[in-house]
Amino acid sequence: MPNFALRLPDHVMVQAKSAADEDNVSINQLLVAFIAEGLGHRRGLRALQERSARADVGAALALLDRAPDVPASPGDAMRPER
Repeated sequence: MPNFALRLPDHVMVQAKSAADEDNVSINQLLVAFIAEGLGHRRGLRALQERSARADVGAALALLDRAPDVPASPGDAMRPER
């Protein structure tokens, strides 16, 4: 596994130490988990962006136009705007 020297601002390091202590893990484990989570989030956003670029908005709106106009199921109604 390659090594990488990461320079963190002091306030970030303090927060990382605190979070690692709370989770009973090393700072290294915490940062690796956060980086992996962030990369997964980024990958998901990119996938959604790619899918939205291929979207047929007209077809989606036509599908919604064919949906029946019925009241919402109990618990699914939208709250009125304030």
